[in-house]
Amino acid sequence: MSLAAENEKIEKEPAPKVVLTEHADSALKFCLQTWVKSEDYWTVNFEMNEKVKKAFDENGISIPFPQLDVHIDERRRGDCE
Repeated sequence: MSLAAENEKIEKEPAPKVVLTEHADSALKFCLQTWVKSEDYWTVNFEMNEKVKKAFDENGISIPFPQLDVHIDERRRGDCE
């Protein structure tokens, strides 16, 4: 929210808000909802994405990524030949 408050292109009314949009497999997904002038949309979008990522890094917040563990049973090796 502080990043939104600092951005001059983001309208003060209606006030920005953060909402939980999804309980995903490896993450909770949040969305920062703001109002901007149409001509500022993409500029603000790219600026805020970059600023949020930097703020996460500075605060030790990591971005989850899908992981898959593969276990190979050696006893069954060669069955596909």
